[in-house]
Amino acid sequence: MKNILLIDFGSTYTKVTAVDAEAGQLLGTADSYTTIETDVGEGLENALKKLEKQTGVISYDARYACSSAAGGLRMVTSGLVPELTAEAARQASLGAGAKVLKVFSFQLTEDDLDEILSIKPDIFLLCGGTDGGNTECILHNAKMLASVPFDFPVILAGNRTAARECERILAGHEVYVVENVMPKFGVLNIEPARLKIREIFLNRIIQAKGLSKAAELLSGILMPTPSAVMRATRLLAQGCEGETGIGDLICVDVGGATTDIYSMADGMPRTATTVYKGLPEPYDKRTVEGDIGMRYSVKGIVEAAGLPRICQLSGLEEKQVSALLEELSSHPDMIPAPGSDLEKLDYALASMAIETAVKRHAGTIEETYTLMGLTYIQSGKDLRNVKQVIVTGGSLIRTAHTQDIASHALMNRLSPMSLMPLEADIRVDRKYILAAMGLLSEYYPQTALRIMKKELVYDGHSEQKNS
Repeated sequence: MKNILLIDFGSTYTKVTAVDAEAGQLLGTADSYTTIETDVGEGLENALKKLEKQTGVISYDARYACSSAAGGLRMVTSGLVPELTAEAARQASLGAGAKVLKVFSFQLTEDDLDEILSIKPDIFLLCGGTDGGNTECILHNAKMLASVPFDFPVILAGNRTAARECERILAGHEVYVVENVMPKFGVLNIEPARLKIREIFLNRIIQAKGLSKAAELLSGILMPTPSAVMRATRLLAQGCEGETGIGDLICVDVGGATTDIYSMADGMPRTATTVYKGLPEPYDKRTVEGDIGMRYSVKGIVEAAGLPRICQLSGLEEKQVSALLEELSSHPDMIPAPGSDLEKLDYALASMAIETAVKRHAGTIEETYTLMGLTYIQSGKDLRNVKQVIVTGGSLIRTAHTQDIASHALMNRLSPMSLMPLEADIRVDRKYILAAMGLLSEYYPQTALRIMKKELVYDGHSEQKNS
């Protein structure tokens, strides 16, 4: 036996998963309130007591953890052109598991500096210009940052010609220089920035998040929870030595405050008559919809979908929906009783959370006429051929309507220009193991992949919706 404990310190719940890595067996899962305001160790201890009731007393050979407690990893990025280096910086941050609070383009202003200082990010990612290209913008932004007092680390991932001068300008601050996120026009190079973000998270951020005591109990690995989920979904899609993956997929995590989408797919044009527009997106892409959540961001769902659509899906009248939404804003901890109006509303909210988030994540296509005849212009990822949708989050795993809700991740006739999946098998993470398997994959990828294949429950096949 090789018993491994995997811990996810969430903002609300601390989740624990026990695995026998040698046998490739999931031994048990449990959760408890995180208690970030007092001592995260208290939430961990309570979760372990629950786990012990399932598994009995276990001696663990290793303990690994990830965390999104206290707001997770909060980042601000700056680049030159919004569609290019600024977008590359955003992709690097999201891919590293961060919550990107603001993306600045072009030259920073005094008002921008005031906003940055008010945000108080954990890390600032400073980019701009291709290698050998524009240096004026990134040098200006470095000087602007140096003119104000700040205590967050800065990662320089822009034009290599200006990197060392920027470093001198920011002397006296915690500064790290990595390779340019976009060394050539239209070419992404985000992995060096991702690795540095994780390193800073390990060495510095855990102190600020009150996790240092808990870190002493660990054998290694403390990363942002979204980074762990990203690793798990990449492994599930691609496989590893000795074990095949399941192919291209999207993963939808609907939370109380945000909805995270992960896609593992190339997503580039598939026909000679389609032209790609904009910066190519990474195979492993993550987006976070900060205005889409089942409780704290419920109004964002309604604004995006429209009240009539929510009423149509829930079968409730506008007056009923409005009253329930008002109640949820005061009591976000409300849990729906079976058959209640709140359960009907949650069905509609979860459906629209998924539809809105996946639609924003996926690319779009438009028709145009050229000298060559009808041509299609693609922006973003083409996910129409993705055949696997993984869903997680309380609103999806605690309902009998998981497949119906998850089917809203597929293209519908209301959005014919969207490049969402056309049809897919729906799999459900009912035991909240994705982040845990991302952690486990660092040392035991084959075991993590086999457990996911077994535990991510098949919930049926869905096809393009008519409405």
